[in-house]
Amino acid sequence: MNWIDWLVLVFTLVGIIGFGVWKSRHTKNIEGYLLADRQMPWYHIGLSVMATQASAITFLSGPGQGFTDGMRFIQMYFGLPLVTVVLCVTFVPKFQKLNVYTAYEYLEKRFDNKTRTFTALLFLIQRGISTGITIYAPAIILSTILGIDIKFTVFFMGVLVIAYTVYGGSKAISFTQVLQMGIIFSGLFIAAYMVVHLMPEDVSFVDAMHVAGKMDKLNAVDTKFDLNNKYNLWSGIIGGFFLHLSYFGTDQSQVGRYLTGSTVNQSRLGLLMNGLVKIPMQFIILLIGTMVFAFYQFNPMPMFFNKVEVNRIENSIYKDEYKALNSEFIAANEAKKIEVHDLVTAIHAKDEAKIDQARIRVKAAEAKSMAIKKKATELMSKNNVDADVNDSNYVFLIFVTENLPVGVVGLLIAVIFLASMGATASGINALASTTVVDFYKRIFNKTGSDQTYLNASRWSSFVWGVFCIIVALYASKIGNLIEAVNILGSLFYGTILGVFIVAFYMKKVGGRAVFISAIIGEAFLIFAWVTELTAFLWLNVMGCLLVLILAYCIEKIWPEKIAVN
Repeated sequence: MNWIDWLVLVFTLVGIIGFGVWKSRHTKNIEGYLLADRQMPWYHIGLSVMATQASAITFLSGPGQGFTDGMRFIQMYFGLPLVTVVLCVTFVPKFQKLNVYTAYEYLEKRFDNKTRTFTALLFLIQRGISTGITIYAPAIILSTILGIDIKFTVFFMGVLVIAYTVYGGSKAISFTQVLQMGIIFSGLFIAAYMVVHLMPEDVSFVDAMHVAGKMDKLNAVDTKFDLNNKYNLWSGIIGGFFLHLSYFGTDQSQVGRYLTGSTVNQSRLGLLMNGLVKIPMQFIILLIGTMVFAFYQFNPMPMFFNKVEVNRIENSIYKDEYKALNSEFIAANEAKKIEVHDLVTAIHAKDEAKIDQARIRVKAAEAKSMAIKKKATELMSKNNVDADVNDSNYVFLIFVTENLPVGVVGLLIAVIFLASMGATASGINALASTTVVDFYKRIFNKTGSDQTYLNASRWSSFVWGVFCIIVALYASKIGNLIEAVNILGSLFYGTILGVFIVAFYMKKVGGRAVFISAIIGEAFLIFAWVTELTAFLWLNVMGCLLVLILAYCIEKIWPEKIAVN
C-alpha cells in the first residue's frame, strides 16, 4: 500500500477507537459496562446490531462467496424480515420487562438453574469460536499486505480489539459502531462503483452482468426444494428464519445490543432498521464479488490469491513445477478471454444460438483454468500440509490492493478492519456478560459490589479475548469464513432457540423436560453434522423442532409442578 493509504487507515482506526474510548470514560458499574446504562437511541441500536453481524468476514468472505459461488448465498437472509417481527412482538418486550442483563437470566426465572447454565454454556462455546474467526479475517489483510506470517497479525489484531473492549465495554462498542457503519456504507458504494468503472471501455455494466449470469454467478433464487442444497428459497426462508431468530433472539452478542435501548420502542425500531437494511447490504456485497469475477474474465487473474502461500511455494523445492503451472494458467485465461469477448459479441447481436455456443466454450475454458489451479493447490499442500489452500477469503483484498486508486485502498482496508473490530468487540462483550452474570455472579460471588462485578467483567473480557486469539490461529483450516460461521451457529442455535420457544409459548412444560430435550437435541445436531445428514441451514429447523417435540412428550410422561413466569 502507498503511504497515503496507510495514513488513511491509521487515521480512521485511531480516530474511531479514540472516540469510543472517550465516550465511555465515565463507565463506573456493571450496567454501564455491559449495557451502556440502557440509554441508547434506536439508530445506535440498529447500527450496532448491523455492525455486530457485519464483521470483516462479511467484507472479505462475502465478495469471495459471490466470486466463487455466485449470488445464491443471499437466500439465507430471506427469513430475516419475519424474524424481526417475531422479535419485536415477543422477545424484546419480555427481556425489557424483566430488566435482565443476558437472555439466559430469563430461563432461570422460567425453568431452573441447570437449564439456564446449559443454554448459556452452549452460547459460550459457539460465540467464543465464532469471535475467534472474526479476529482471523482482518489478520489476513495485514498478513497479505506486509507479507508476514498470519500468526503475528492475528496476535496484533486480537490485542488491539481487547484493549478498547476491556477498557470501554458496551458504551465504547456502541459509539464506535455508529461511526464504523457510516464509513462501511461509504466504502461499499465506492467499491461497487470502482469495480464497474475498471471494466474495459467496451464492456458495460450490463455486459458484465450478462457474462456473470451465463457463468452461473447470478443464481440469486433457486426455487427447487432440496434438503441437501445449502442455499435455495426454502432453506433460506425456513432454515434461515430459525437461524436468524436464534441469532437475534437468543445470542447475547445481539441481545446485548438491543438491551441497551432506552425503551422497548427504541429497541424495536433498531431491530426494524436492521431488518430493512441487511438484505440490500448483503446483496450489494455479493454483487461486488460477482462483479469482481466478471472483472477477472476481461483482465489477468492470479492463479492463487493468497500471496503468502504463493511466496512460500515460489521459494520451495517445488518452485519450478509451480512456475510451469502458473504459465499454463495464464495461457488458459488468455484463451478464455477470447471466448468471453465472443460471448459479449453474441450478446450484443442478440443471437441466442451463438450465445449458447459461446457460453459452452467459456464454461469449458473456465473448467480448464480451475483444473490447473487445483493442481497448484495440491502442490502447495504437498509442500506444506498446513497450507491455506482455500483462497476465496483473499479475492476481494487482492482486487482492492492491486487495482483501486491510492486513498481508496486505505479506506476500504479500514472498512474491513472496522467491521472486524465492531463484531469482535461485541462478541467479547457478550462472552464477558454471560460469564459474569450467568456464572460468576450467580454461582461464585453472589454478594459482590458493583466495582467487584465491573472488575470481573473486564477480566472476563481479557480472558475471552485471549481464547479468541487462540481460536483465530487455527481458523485457516475451515474454508470460506462467512460460510463456516453460519455452519457453526447452526450446530447450536436450533437447540437454544427451541429452549426459548418452549419458555415463551409452552407454559405447561417445565425445566426438567426442556433440559433433557435440549441435551438430546444438541447431541442429534452434532451427529447430523458429522454424518452430513442434511444441508446445514436445516439443522436450525431440526434442532428447534426436536426440542419442542421432546419437551412436550417428556412433560406428558414425567410431569412436574411449574411456577409459570
